[in-house]
Amino acid sequence: MTKGIVFCSFLLFQILSFAQEDAWVYFVDKENVSNSLANPITILTQKSIDRKSRSGVAIDERDVPVNENYISQLKSTTGITVMAKSKWLNAVHVRASQADISGLLELSFVSSVDFANKSLNRSSAKVDSLRQKLKYKLETPLTFFEYGSALNQVQMLKVDGLHVLGYTGAGMTIAVLDAGFPNVNTMNGFQRLRYGESILGAHDFVNRDDDVYTNTTSGHGTYVLSCMAGYLEGGSQYVGTAPDASYYLFITEDATSENPVEESYWVEAAERADSLGVDIINTSLGYTSYDNSNYSYAAADLNGHTAYISKGANIAFEKGMLVVASAGNSGNGGVGAPADSPNVLSVGAVDRNGNYASFSSVGSNNQPTQKPDVVAQGQASFIIAENDGIYSGNGTSFSAPILAGGLACLWQAMPDRNNAEIMQLIRESSSQYNSPDYFIGYGIPNFKAVVDGELPNGTYIPENLIVEYYPNPVEDKLYLKLTSNQNMVTFQLFDALGKFLKEIYVAKNELQTIDLDFLPQGMYMARITSSRNTKAFKLIKY
Repeated sequence: MTKGIVFCSFLLFQILSFAQEDAWVYFVDKENVSNSLANPITILTQKSIDRKSRSGVAIDERDVPVNENYISQLKSTTGITVMAKSKWLNAVHVRASQADISGLLELSFVSSVDFANKSLNRSSAKVDSLRQKLKYKLETPLTFFEYGSALNQVQMLKVDGLHVLGYTGAGMTIAVLDAGFPNVNTMNGFQRLRYGESILGAHDFVNRDDDVYTNTTSGHGTYVLSCMAGYLEGGSQYVGTAPDASYYLFITEDATSENPVEESYWVEAAERADSLGVDIINTSLGYTSYDNSNYSYAAADLNGHTAYISKGANIAFEKGMLVVASAGNSGNGGVGAPADSPNVLSVGAVDRNGNYASFSSVGSNNQPTQKPDVVAQGQASFIIAENDGIYSGNGTSFSAPILAGGLACLWQAMPDRNNAEIMQLIRESSSQYNSPDYFIGYGIPNFKAVVDGELPNGTYIPENLIVEYYPNPVEDKLYLKLTSNQNMVTFQLFDALGKFLKEIYVAKNELQTIDLDFLPQGMYMARITSSRNTKAFKLIKY
């Protein structure tokens, strides 16, 4: 009888849980945009403003916070729970019944609602409920390893050559978006980090507090952080790839469940990272499938611009940050989000000899650009665990931060380069740049060769972004055609005040028709962005 009660209660809990839907609610506008843009220090830190200035990144309406009055009205609406918010996407993540969420469309300040369950959106296709669950957790139990073995994962990328030159990540800031970071505040493995006051801040976006060290059910973030920042006994036992960088520790992953609200937490954390002047985001998380299969992504959705987290990652790139993401541990199951984005450096895994690791996610033509981008050691990688023990484990969860730490050292050595240039230099330094594949992408990078200016595949020179667009002035339809070597660009349209209006993806040699009949007469700003360049122009509508 007891079992029956428990079982029935569990079924009732599932029914009640799935009666609650998740959705993103987009707002029509923001407040005080002009004043905020005229005084950016009111919405961003000086470090963030300086980084954008160095990279030629404009401060625009997306940097302005969400209208808190709108959020308050949603919170006061019966049945609505606000889970997260995004200034970049001018949206909030809500949880409620389908009817209550749909009712929000009646509010004058709500422009649209996007259900995580795509079947509830008018144009959404049915999602396959049998896809394999993809979250980038550890594949094998941790195993104790012998002293000194961690050297291989650093030497494979020639990051040790940068360390010898004094490039150890100093002056660079990395945000780690992950699960928990237990004992990082007390472990010997991070003593160097604490003594240098290099942990600049921490926040748990899941539980809405700053405790990332004790209130957690996962040590995954600790392992990931150690790949970059770990340092034991003067370096004789373990040195991460960026021991002198500064770090923000953000929990965005809820290890107890799989729900798309984690994507929203991630975007919130990325926005905070941008406002704090972070240079690099490392995320050893990825999303394709959820506990409620209605929320899961189809393979075709993993195209770099459909998943909410990928949309956020694309804006993070536009804001000048370099996003490094684990490709995933699903093998032929494919690359997940946000690693599917063309603006994210996705990292697969190889073994200590540089051979493809069978669990590492394989790219496909669903992604508009080469995936994975590059690889690092992810099979039998070495990490420091919560007990200060050095262990080995498998996963692209480790190959990504190993490489991200190297990127911090490289960017320290080449501060005049922007994020797109750093990404391209790493690709061009890699072992199979001229013949990439879906298993290890462009191959294993050589960081020292980049600094030495001895790229085996030639020195990176930014290409001209050649896009034909006509007519201008335009009456109803604008035509775009990409004729340069980039595979895809993003066309974005803003009004004269910088308000975002429309976004279109344009593939190489494809004539794209953009309907602008909905716009009133006036002047607009258009921006075309590739992984290497940005081109802006005025557009007149008559």
